[in-house]
Amino acid sequence: MSCPEFHAETLFRHFYPEDTPLRRLLLRHSLQVREKALALAASSGVTLDLSLVRDGALLHDVGVGRCHAPGILCLGEEPYLRHGLIGGEMLRQWGREHDCLSAMESLARICERHTGAGLSREEILRQGLPLPPQDFLPETLEEKLVCLADKFFSKSGDMEEKSRERVVASLARFGPETQERLQALFSLFRLPFPHS
Repeated sequence: MSCPEFHAETLFRHFYPEDTPLRRLLLRHSLQVREKALALAASSGVTLDLSLVRDGALLHDVGVGRCHAPGILCLGEEPYLRHGLIGGEMLRQWGREHDCLSAMESLARICERHTGAGLSREEILRQGLPLPPQDFLPETLEEKLVCLADKFFSKSGDMEEKSRERVVASLARFGPETQERLQALFSLFRLPFPHS
């Protein structure tokens, strides 16, 4: 079987075929992240693969349904922190089944590397996080952009766009490494970094 022409929207529906409250919440969040990512791309002057940004933003949280986070309607069994890793594996598995693993790799990496401002191997080990001991840091421009855009929206509460100040404050508890990476993302996409 050769790799079929795929669209991120079709792939999203493959993993969430039923019209459930979780699918509606996830779709709303993912579309918010996609619009923010495209707006940041347009204003930054950075050259990006916009098709990958659109698809990656829509699919970045595809693994949440297998995680346990009842506050955002996720009734799976895995720790929520693993949702990026799970999403990456879901996309790779679909790629293997449809003979297009290479086409899924960039999307899988976006899933795996968007949590927080990325997670380093050292942070995972030091904090005993339920992840393999390896770096999950955004590396490509597209990974970095989706990671940053995601920080402006939550899947809980009012789901309205956060201010830059709220974005920074929401990650402050994760320490100086996270703050430094977040500041670098702001700088890369030409957003002023608010200081407390």
